[in-house]
Formats: sequence, C-alpha cells, structure tokens
Amino acid sequence: MTDPQTVLFICTHNAGRSQLGAHLLARHAGDRLIADSAGVHPAAAINPAVAASLDELGIDTSAAVPRAVTPDDLASADVVVLMKPGLELPGPVSGEVVQWEFPDPADWSVDSDAVRELRDAVDQNVHALAARLLE
Repeated sequence: MTDPQTVLFICTHNAGRSQLGAHLLARHAGDRLIADSAGVHPAAAINPAVAASLDELGIDTSAAVPRAVTPDDLASADVVVLMKPGLELPGPVSGEVVQWEFPDPADWSVDSDAVRELRDAVDQNVHALAARLLE
C-alpha cells in the first residue's frame, strides 16, 4: 500500500477558507488522504462563523489552530490548494497546485447564511478533488 497523499489548503489567515478545506477533506477522505492547512499571515484563532458552520455538520474544530505555511510544507505536499489567487508563498511548490477563489469570511457572523453557502461551495470542490485523487 502506498502512503496517502498530503493535501495542503492555504489561505491568508488559516482561519476560514483553508480550515474549511482541510476539515471537509478529512471528512470525505478519512485516512486515505492527509488534510492540512496553513496561512501566509495566520490569525490567532479559527473564524467562529467557520467553526460554527462545520459544527453544524458534526465536525469538531476545537483543536484547530491557525499556523504559518512553511517552505517545508510546500516541498512535502502532494497537492497545494490555494483558496485565494495571488498568495505570496514562502517558497516553491513541489507538488500539484490547484487554485480556487472563494470570498473571505473574516467579518461574517455565526448566523450568516453566506458562511453556510461558502462551506457548501468549498465542500463541492473538496469532494470533487478527493474523488479525483482517490481514483
């Protein structure tokens, strides 16, 4: 059996979009893919609206802590998913680069329908990516 591929989701603060990507991939792929996330300018904590939207699906984000992306992350990931175009990364990407564009939920409230729409849109992309990688 081969080692599972690592998929690294990157956004600006690693508090919203990239957290959604990693948590949703882990839900879809289990241990068949390794889901990770990071940010170029990490926030202090995960976005509460994003955490609440994932909690609605039974996904626990209590251990999620935003962190900075490193050159080692970029060198070791099999797939790097940029959740925002134009991110300045701290080094070259060795694996496949996938680029998506989603709005930044930084100022969205926990009760916002927009955060659920974002979660569901990210989920569709993540599901398709997981299906392709697990073929």
